Amino acid sequence: MKNHEGIELDRIVFIGRTFGEYLAMFDLDESGLGKGPVVLDCAAGPSSFTAEARARGYDAVACDVLYDLPAETLADKGCRDVEEVFQKVDGVPHLYVWTYYTDRDHVTAFRHESLKRFTADYACGRGEGRYVRAALPRLPFADRMFSLVLSSHFLFLYGDRLDLEFHVASLKEMVRVASGEVRVFPLQGLDAKPYPHMDALIVSLNAEGIETEIIEVPFEFQKGSNKVLRLLRR
Repeated sequence: MKNHEGIELDRIVFIGRTFGEYLAMFDLDESGLGKGPVVLDCAAGPSSFTAEARARGYDAVACDVLYDLPAETLADKGCRDVEEVFQKVDGVPHLYVWTYYTDRDHVTAFRHESLKRFTADYACGRGEGRYVRAALPRLPFADRMFSLVLSSHFLFLYGDRLDLEFHVASLKEMVRVASGEVRVFPLQGLDAKPYPHMDALIVSLNAEGIETEIIEVPFEFQKGSNKVLRLLRR
């Protein structure tokens, strides 16, 4: 019997995405990354966006609550989490769109490639200040420090355990450190359903002088998950 409620996880997993996946998920033009002073990936996990952006000559910083751990520990955790998550995805393949990725092996190859590139850059990058330990809803960065803030597969994905107050505070904090815009993806939870408190969230953010917009993006893996929340200062 199929489970139509998505996958179930007992924790927030340590899984990342590549630079190319970020461009698709967030509907970004690579040429725009060079316009700012710095791009922030928050909470980045083992995404290789920062490592790959730096290799392309862009200025990028990643932050995550686990960035006080050694590379070997993070690599081991990342490998284990990929295997656990995709064993569960195997049970609900009908909840995914197999276009960007052709099959399980293809998508897991992306996850392992991201982890590999992140791990290779992490030790040196932490010493150079591009991997910073930080725990939302507080970030150790100055106001308007980043031209663009990206947040992938954290806030709304875990909407069953992160409450509305946490979401509002975290998004306000991301806007605080952004001189430009904030983009958040996805807007659905692990149950493959849209975040249920989005209307209340938008009302709260608008009341704080933050403009909100939901835009469609040319990327969909989890069915229906093809939208980004875009935030701007008024």
